[in-house]
Amino acid sequence: MNATTEAIHTVSPAVDNDRKNDPVRDFDFLYGHWHVAHRKLRSRLTGCTDWEAFESTQQCWPLIGGICNTDESLRLDAAPDLVHIGATFRCFDIAQQRWSIYWVSPRDGLLGLPPVIGGFDNGVGIFEADEMIGGQMVRVRFTWTVRSPNTAQWQQGFSLDQGATWEVNWTMAFTRITADEYTRLNSVRG
Repeated sequence: MNATTEAIHTVSPAVDNDRKNDPVRDFDFLYGHWHVAHRKLRSRLTGCTDWEAFESTQQCWPLIGGICNTDESLRLDAAPDLVHIGATFRCFDIAQQRWSIYWVSPRDGLLGLPPVIGGFDNGVGIFEADEMIGGQMVRVRFTWTVRSPNTAQWQQGFSLDQGATWEVNWTMAFTRITADEYTRLNSVRG
């Protein structure tokens, strides 16, 4: 068993975290293995209403005692050379008491800058940044909703008017699975 696997196995899937007393623990719910159902607009900020649906697995583990964490998403219906959806790196700024979330796409391998920044309140996490996308300044928002120890929801929205209106362009519904199920799903890919 490697260090990553050991870290995942030491985290209880039923993390009892009220997210009120210690914001460093906000993402503890995400540690472990997940089956993820995606809906993603085929074209963003164009008025598109055509959604692509696909499934993936995701594995998340803590780093540096939990002030950072990372995950990797693997598409289940993809050819072996297209399986990687991407990876996320989250770090908690102790002085500012907020999270920064970075995305790494397999298309370019670069750490997405700027990170979206924010935190949780009553089980809902809001993380935002302004980013240049397609020559337009866009407010980007990630919203995390913790539904139970075994289910969560994530969505990405873009706004061209500083948050007055939003285009939700990607949603993910997370369902916790066992390490064995994670291995099984990834072994039958494609």
